[in-house]
Amino acid sequence: MLNRRTFLVASSVGYAGLKFGKPAAAQQPTQTDSPQRPAAAKSTILFFLCGGASHIDTWDLKPNAPDSYRGPFQPIRTTSADIQLCEHLPLTAKQAHHMALVHGVTDGGKATGDHHAGYYYHLTGKAPDNTFRTQGNDRRPYKDDWPFVGSVIGSVRPPHRSLPQVITLPHQPSRAPYTRPGQFAARLGVSHDPFCLKNNPEIPLKFMAPTLSVGSGLNAGRLSERATLRDSLDLARRELDSNPGIQAYDLQKQKALSLLSASGTADAFDLKQESQTTRQRYGETVNGMSLLMTRRLVQAGVPFVTVFWKYDEGLKDKCKSAGSWDTHGNNFNCLKANLLPEFDRCYSALLEDLSQHNLLDDTLVVVNSEMGRKPKIGDPRSGGISGAGRDHWTACQSVLLAGGGIRGGQVFGASDKFAEYPDQHPVTPSDIAKTIHHSMGIEEVIVEDNQGRPYDLLAEGKAIKELF
Repeated sequence: MLNRRTFLVASSVGYAGLKFGKPAAAQQPTQTDSPQRPAAAKSTILFFLCGGASHIDTWDLKPNAPDSYRGPFQPIRTTSADIQLCEHLPLTAKQAHHMALVHGVTDGGKATGDHHAGYYYHLTGKAPDNTFRTQGNDRRPYKDDWPFVGSVIGSVRPPHRSLPQVITLPHQPSRAPYTRPGQFAARLGVSHDPFCLKNNPEIPLKFMAPTLSVGSGLNAGRLSERATLRDSLDLARRELDSNPGIQAYDLQKQKALSLLSASGTADAFDLKQESQTTRQRYGETVNGMSLLMTRRLVQAGVPFVTVFWKYDEGLKDKCKSAGSWDTHGNNFNCLKANLLPEFDRCYSALLEDLSQHNLLDDTLVVVNSEMGRKPKIGDPRSGGISGAGRDHWTACQSVLLAGGGIRGGQVFGASDKFAEYPDQHPVTPSDIAKTIHHSMGIEEVIVEDNQGRPYDLLAEGKAIKELF
C-alpha cells in the first residue's frame, strides 16, 4: 500500500535508516580551509564487483606460478607497456592507457573473511569492529557505523539543483534485514544516505526511473494532489514522534517528491535517449545499462554514483554462490563464459564513453570488491581441487582506478609470486578511500560526536599521491 498509494520513492533509503534503530541526528560536515587543494574530480563512479573478484585471474596474473595457483588464463598485451590483463578482457586492454592498477591491497588481518566485513571496510575505509567477528554475515547496518565514502563526499559538496548527491544502482546488496553494512550514511544521518535506483534484470532499460515511478495516470500536475495521501501515515508517525530521525525521514520524502515534480529531472534517467549503438556498446544487461546510467548522471553533475554488480540468479548452481563474483566453484568457467565478458564490455565502454565526452579528467572511476579470491585453487565447500573454485581471500587484492587526475597506464604496488600477500607498497582499504577523497579535493571532513567534540572522518589512511 505504501508503494502504490503514497509513492514513497525514498523508502529504500528513509525506511532503511529507521529500521536500523534510532538514527543519528543528521549532521552537516564541514571542510577546513586548509589543507584542501583544487579538486581534480567533480564526480566519482564506484563499480563494485559484489562477491569478491578473483584478482589472480583478472589483473594480477601470475603466469609463472605453479598450476595449482595460476589457473588456465594467459596475460595479454594492453595499450600500456606496464599493464597486463587476462586474455578474456580484450576490450579493457584497449583502455589500459587510462587505467592505474593498485596491487597488494590488504586488510592486514583486520577483516573477518566474511562478505559483510569486506563491504564495510572497502565502502567506508574503516576497519570492521568486533561485532563483525561475533555476528559474521548476520551483522546488520547500525546507526553509529562509519559512513559510506560516497555519503561523506555528498555531504560536503554543494547540493545539486535537482538530483541527489549520492546515487546507488541497480540494487542495495544484500537482502534485508541483512543488508551489507557500509553503504549508508549511518552516523551522518539518513539525509545523506544514497538514493537508490533499482532495476529489473529482465527489462534493463526500464530502470530509467524505477524508484521515481509513480504509475500510469499520475502526472506532475496531479502529484501535489496525491501528496495528500501521505496523511495515511499519520497514525504511524504519531508513534514515531519521539524519534529524532523523523526529520531526516521527512527530508528524504521531500527530496523524492521534488524529484518527481521537477521538470527535466526524468531526462537524466531516460536511457532511451541514448542511441542503440551506444546501448549495444555497453551491453543491454542490467550491469551494462547501470554503467551507461552513471555516465548520464555524472554528466548531469551528480557527485557520487555507485554501481553494485547485479548477481545473475542463473549462475547460482554453476558458480556455487549467489550468482556474482563469489566463485566458490567452477571459477574459471564462470569467469570465462559469464562474468568477464560482461565486465569487459561495459567497463571498457564506460571509460571509452567518458573519454569521448571529455568527462574522464573530471570523473574518477574506481573498480573494487569486498575481497579477492584465494590464489590456491580448490575450495573445500565445492569439492576441493576438482571443484575448481577459489575461496574468500582478504589478504591481497587489486583495485582499478581511472580518470579524476589519475595518471593512466601505470601499476602501483605488487603482490608476491603467488598473489597471496603484498610484496611492494602494501595499501589498505583506508588508503584507497583516502585516495578517492584526495581525487575529489577533500582532505578533511570535520563532524562532532555526541558530546560535541570535533573529529575528522578522514583521519585514517594515506592517499596514494604517486598515482596522480
